[in-house]
Order: sequence, then C-alpha cells, then structure tokens
Amino acid sequence: MSIAPCDVITQGLGELFSCALVNGYTRVRTPFLYPDGDIIDLFISEQDGVFTITDLGESLRWLRMQSTSPKRSPKQQKLIEDVTLNHGLELFRGMLVARARTPDELTPVLLRTAQGALRVADIWFTMRTRSVESVTDEVEQLLTERLIPFQRSEQLLGRSGRVWRPDFHTRPPRRSSLVQVLSTGSRAAAHSVTEHVLASWYDLNNHLVGPEALQFVSLFDDTMDVWTQEDLNLLGNLSVITRWSRPDEFIDAIAA
Repeated sequence: MSIAPCDVITQGLGELFSCALVNGYTRVRTPFLYPDGDIIDLFISEQDGVFTITDLGESLRWLRMQSTSPKRSPKQQKLIEDVTLNHGLELFRGMLVARARTPDELTPVLLRTAQGALRVADIWFTMRTRSVESVTDEVEQLLTERLIPFQRSEQLLGRSGRVWRPDFHTRPPRRSSLVQVLSTGSRAAAHSVTEHVLASWYDLNNHLVGPEALQFVSLFDDTMDVWTQEDLNLLGNLSVITRWSRPDEFIDAIAA
C-alpha cells in the first residue's frame, strides 16, 4: 500500500509545513526562508517505496543569482561541501538530494534537507565585500564616539524560528533600536540586500510590541549610487530609513 507523503508530514510536523501536488512531485512548503524572504520549498518523489527529497536546485540557483560572477569561489565550494556533509545530503546536478527509505524517515530527512538549503543560502553572507564590513566598522566607531551603548551582531530569534543577527542593538536613554547596515558596491546585488533586510524585519516584528518595544532602523550606505526608490520604499514600511551620508540624522533617529 502506497504511503502519501503529505499524511506523514502532517502527522509529524503539523501546520508549519504544507503540501501540494505540483508537476508530479509532492511540494512541501516549509517555514524556512531564503535571505531575501522567499520561502524554501522542497519536493518529494517516490519510487519502489523510497522517497527522494530535493530542492530541485533552487538553493544553489538562488546563491548564484546574488553574484555577478558565474563561478563559485573555492571557499564557497568548500562551504557547500561542508553543508552537504554535515546534513547528510548529496549534491547531484546542482540539487540537494536525500533519501528516506521508510515513511518513518521522511520527516527527519525532510527537516535536514530544509536546514541544508537554508545553510547553502546563508553562504551569501561570505560574499559580502570588504567595503560592507568597513562601513559597519565606521558605524561602530560613530556610536562609540557619541557614547551610545550598543551590542553588535546580537542573535535574535524570529517568528519563523530562524536566528537573525542585526548589525547593531543600540540602547540610548529613550528607546532601544535594531540597526541593519545596507552596503554594496553592486547595483545588481542591491535589491537582494534590501530583500534580505526586509525579511529580517518582517520575521523580527514581534520585537516591535510590548513595554520595551524596539525600533527598527535601516541605514543605507549611500556613498555608492546603487539604491533605488523601490529599495527605500520596501523598508520604509517596517523601519526608519536613514542614510550614512547624514550621520547626524542617523544618530537623531536612534536617540529620539
């Protein structure tokens, strides 16, 4: 008797994961997100009682789209190999693949495949240029000079269960803020940077309520002409928009 993957997943994972039949696959919509906020979907096929779970190559495709270079660096390739090894996955024709040989294995294999896809996408952070790190260091120096208490790269849990690391958590006398620094020298990558910050603000919006509610501040490095009005508008709905070319306005925003 054939086992329906959706029945197993619903029993094991509940409402966080949803199923649908798409082009001969059972598509599983996970609660995990790529850095730009897109949902990570996995696909299941069954043959001779063995379930194959794959991302159909979307994780590596997403990573490739974040760079103007068609080739991955040796460091990025090594990180991808580490992900597949640590999560027990096979890399086949650009796809993350794993097998569940019994229905009982389906749920844990699905989870580690989803986690592997998430880790592959997070390799994007290793592609940040020195200029990005330099601007963040300059912001740290400004906060120090203005005597504003802060914590850098604090780990915060989002509503989806994902851990985010905003660049700064500031705590002046009136109100605390989370600050994300947006910086890139590539116009092609600018929108992806914006969408990543948008995803973080959306997932962390549980911190916007309560007696010690935080303020979200998006600090654009506008020393490079790469940002569009759409980028500003996307983040303007969830955060205060500031520009690095106007440091006093940034300080006023977090000190207000």
